[in-house]
Amino acid sequence: MATRSPAGRTSGPNPAPASWREVTPAAIVLLSGPEDYLASKAAESIRGQVRAAQPDAELVRFDAGSYEAGTLMMQASPSLFGDWKVIEVAGLAQMNDAFLVDALAYLTDPAPDVVLVLRHSGGNRGKKLLDAIKAAKATIVDCQPLKKDGEKVEFVGTEFRLARRRIDPDAVRALVAAVGSQLPELAAACQQLTADTAGDVSVETVEKYYGGRVEATGFKVADAALAGRTAQALSMLRHALATGADPVPIVAALAMKVRAVAKVHGVRGSSLQLAKDLGMAPWQVDQARREAQRFSSDALARCIRALAEADAQVKGEARDPVYAVERAVTVIALGDG
Repeated sequence: MATRSPAGRTSGPNPAPASWREVTPAAIVLLSGPEDYLASKAAESIRGQVRAAQPDAELVRFDAGSYEAGTLMMQASPSLFGDWKVIEVAGLAQMNDAFLVDALAYLTDPAPDVVLVLRHSGGNRGKKLLDAIKAAKATIVDCQPLKKDGEKVEFVGTEFRLARRRIDPDAVRALVAAVGSQLPELAAACQQLTADTAGDVSVETVEKYYGGRVEATGFKVADAALAGRTAQALSMLRHALATGADPVPIVAALAMKVRAVAKVHGVRGSSLQLAKDLGMAPWQVDQARREAQRFSSDALARCIRALAEADAQVKGEARDPVYAVERAVTVIALGDG
C-alpha cells in the first residue's frame, strides 16, 4: 500500500524513470550525473512540490564527504509535530565510509515522512551504495550534460514553450551557437529573452542580445566557412582566438559541420527520411544540403583532409595551432574555388 503523500509520493514497487523536468517526490531520489544545473533544477522541483502540499516541511542539507556517523538517522527520525522533511545530501561521489554505512542501513527502512534526495556527480566512488539504491527501486534522475546541438535546441524550445513564448527555429540555433557551451548560461539566456522581450523571438533579437558572443564561437566560424564567406570566417576565427577560445573545440565544430555535409552529399530522399537514417534533425539535413551545393566530391575530400591535419596539429603536432586552424577554415571556405 502506498504511503501518504505530499505530492503524489508513493512507496509503490516500480517507480518509473524520471526526467529532471518531471520528477516527483519519492522516498529516495538519486540525482545521478555530472550536470549540476539539471540536478539543481530537479532538487528545486522536488522541494517545491513537497512544500506545496506540506508548507511546514523542513529542509535539511549536508555533505556525504564530511558526514558524521548517525546524522542521517537522527535527521530522518520523526519530529514532535509529525512534519515532513526533505533531506538533501550532496557529494556522494566523495562520500566517506560513515555515510556509506548509514545510507545502506537507511535504504532497508526509509522513514515514511522523509524525501531523501541524493546527489552523485559520477565516478566509481560509492558503487555499492548506487547498486543498493537501484535495487531499492528508487527514483533515479539522469543528469547528463547536453552535448549535442540537437539536445540543446530541444532544451531551448521547451524553455520557451513552457514560458508560453514563440522563438523562431533559426533564432534557436543562433542562441545555441552563441551561449550553448554551458547549460546554466543557455538557461539564463532563455530566461532573459523571455523576460526582456515581447512577441516572437527572432534571429535579430538574439543577435541584438548575444551577437558578440555568436561571433566568438566555433559554430559561427564554421557557418561562415561553409557558406564561402572566407574573410568573415577568418575574422571571426581571429576574434574568437583573441578572446581566449581554444583551437581544439573550434576544429571540432568545423569537423562536425563538414561531417554533416558529407553525410548528405549526393544523397537523395526527403529531409525527414534522411534525418531518420542519418541520425540528424530535419533542419540539420536541410542546412547541410544547402551547404553541400558548394562542394564537389574532390573539394569535400580536401576539406576532410585539411581538418584531419588541423586536428592533429592543434593537439600537439604543430608549433602554431592558429595557422593550422586558419588553413582548414580557408580550404573549407574556398570549396571548389
